[in-house]
Amino acid sequence: MALSRRGRLTLTIGGAVLAVLLLIGIVGMISGGSPLAVVNKAVHHSPPPTCPLTGQTPKGGKVPQRPALALKVENLPLARPQTGLDAADIVYEEPVEAGITRFIAVFQCTPAPRVEPIRSGRMEDPDILMQFDHPLFGYAGAVQAVINKVKRSGLHDVNYEKAASAYLRDPARYSPHNLYTSTAALWKLAPKNEGPPAPLFTYSVKPPVGARPAHVVHLPFSSYSDVYWKWDRSKHAFSRWYGTTPADLSSGKIITASNVVVQVVNVTLTGIHDVNGVPSPFAHTVGSGKAYVLRNGKVIVGRWVRPSLSDTTKFVDASGKVIPLEPGNTWVELYSDKLPVTIQR
Repeated sequence: MALSRRGRLTLTIGGAVLAVLLLIGIVGMISGGSPLAVVNKAVHHSPPPTCPLTGQTPKGGKVPQRPALALKVENLPLARPQTGLDAADIVYEEPVEAGITRFIAVFQCTPAPRVEPIRSGRMEDPDILMQFDHPLFGYAGAVQAVINKVKRSGLHDVNYEKAASAYLRDPARYSPHNLYTSTAALWKLAPKNEGPPAPLFTYSVKPPVGARPAHVVHLPFSSYSDVYWKWDRSKHAFSRWYGTTPADLSSGKIITASNVVVQVVNVTLTGIHDVNGVPSPFAHTVGSGKAYVLRNGKVIVGRWVRPSLSDTTKFVDASGKVIPLEPGNTWVELYSDKLPVTIQR
């Protein structure tokens, strides 16, 4: 019986497939492996790369080959709304003088065309940033003791006094709350051989077993920074508020975080004073203490542990197991052990 053109084509394709499979089998037997193993190797795909400080797949599919960049951002009410914090992978909030707080915004995977306002460094900043290998550190100057510590810590110092051309003044803001920069301008100053930092946290899409509902956490740093983080189901993130006022950025968007980590620390006074004679506090980030990890509208109560400056901070549950974070951005609140933490479920 004569075959149709379609039948002949089917036989031709089938024969070609059979020939390829026979060839794979011969190669597998020659190499000492099974034909099935060779087929499995042929279809194996590596997992997609992830940003080291968010656990997310980077835009464009490749992690940028650049170090972390940390910028000190002011949080005095006169400095609000800030610009660029939504591009940061991790943000630390630390207590400074007179009850106000200040941010360390850490960028790696996502650039920010403008970050504002940039202010001065503090003594605990190098202790925190040593966890990111050898990051760039941009700030608006500091007392000499801080500058000396930055140098000893191995950070790449790109502060305003060293890299003035990378910073500008915003005429729409009052000085000194008007200094700004861009991540691109400062990454140009990075050493050629510096790549991404190692991951700081462990990530998992699913929250750990035993996580309890937590829709609001209240952290009353002071009347200047009466911080609330509220779970927003529509954004699948926690939104930041000051009392009843949303913490909006200059873009009009409210600040959000996939993860909020409350790291309860001992805060002591240093011998350093600001220009008004107010003593500077120091948040101790080496040692251990209580911790609250908020993600997916839930909270896991545990501890933070960092035995030495050369170690990274681990957040662990009651059994000592590392608490995974939700892939996304993280805010770490360095919060005094003398202040209350209130969680509403």
